[in-house]
Amino acid sequence: MEMSPEGKGLSARHIAAAVEDSLRRLQTDTIDLYQAHTDDAATPLAETLEAFDKLVRAGKVRAIGASNYSAARLQESLHLSESHGWARFESLQPLYNLYDRAVFEDELAAVCRDNELGVISYFSLAAGFLTGKYRQDSDLVGSARGGRVKEYLNARGARIIAALEQVAADRGVTPACVALAWLIVRPGITAPIASATSLAQWEELAGAVRLELPRDALASLDAASASDQGS
Repeated sequence: MEMSPEGKGLSARHIAAAVEDSLRRLQTDTIDLYQAHTDDAATPLAETLEAFDKLVRAGKVRAIGASNYSAARLQESLHLSESHGWARFESLQPLYNLYDRAVFEDELAAVCRDNELGVISYFSLAAGFLTGKYRQDSDLVGSARGGRVKEYLNARGARIIAALEQVAADRGVTPACVALAWLIVRPGITAPIASATSLAQWEELAGAVRLELPRDALASLDAASASDQGS
């Protein structure tokens, strides 16, 4: 992703410079997980992966991960790393939540499972939609993520919210807590990413780790969010 007019892409030159900038800003000697935020079709995969490998060998990065890669490009990256003996992507950060299921489930899930990659989903609450606070266009006024949330305001989105609220009411928790708990038990998911802007929100979201959803609740959420029902 573009950080500045001259800071974009996954070229070896840019990676080498960007990691030094990150180390300086973080005031540390090693970054635990260094991720490619999005695929760069203009740079050969081999160039990118070799540059990452050099960072791992130098001890500047412990592990590397990918985000927003297609299944084909992710698999190609893993093959290249194996064939050259380079450090490989150890994790994937995909778009995945109760509403946005197809991007991960259709192809990426199999690649991650077969290659034992960790999966840390982003937009786990669908830009806040799965909290239940957005029901109609007027709710989007003043929201920084209103443009994205608008695409969820349809019949399928309403079904998902209704199912979330029913499961949440049955267990005395919030819809956001249920949405994260659903993700946590999905096959292959290591941990969902969610943002909190207050201690109270953090405590609410952290409760998902302790929430156990029975089979009937999971079945209800799966049925409501099934994409074959249309929008």
